[in-house]
Amino acid sequence: MGLGAGMRLVAWQPRDLMRHLDEAITVYGEAMGYPRDLIDTRKGYVAAHTHRPDFRAVATLRDGDDQLLGFGYGYRSTPGQWWHDQVAGALGRDLRKWWLSDCFELVELHVKPDAQGRGLGARQLSSLLEDIPHRTVVLSTPEADESKSRAWRLYRRFGFVDILRHFNFPGDERPFAVLGRQLPL
Repeated sequence: MGLGAGMRLVAWQPRDLMRHLDEAITVYGEAMGYPRDLIDTRKGYVAAHTHRPDFRAVATLRDGDDQLLGFGYGYRSTPGQWWHDQVAGALGRDLRKWWLSDCFELVELHVKPDAQGRGLGARQLSSLLEDIPHRTVVLSTPEADESKSRAWRLYRRFGFVDILRHFNFPGDERPFAVLGRQLPL
């Protein structure tokens, strides 16, 4: 999957993400603005996620040196998974049934700040959601001014709608929005 301009988009298997885990965690931290000590704790979660059902991942690599410029991954969201259960508990029965009963959870989608604005996030998102065998896709993202946030503009451009706003996950004081979209794209 070519991107042009010295970059390429590749599908990653779980072993590929694990082989590049330190790089991916660094990109995650830079994109989210998290301190190093916090992002280091995420390694175990990411490693566990690679074993989830319907796991899919993509990465954008720079030609020549294979520097990781961005990545994304997700899997089937099911009861018993922490994120799924947090969101399910905040939704009413009908919304929970519609959004979460046959759902792909987009867990991470990040592009290094110095590589943003080149369409990498859109290409990664399109690739991850291509031919997904689920009715919906859901994600969470920090609340932000939609007009100033590249992530928000990307999700809105792809047709994501609000499911929950100003939701607080345990362990993170920032409010998040939970967004969703019916599939296929």
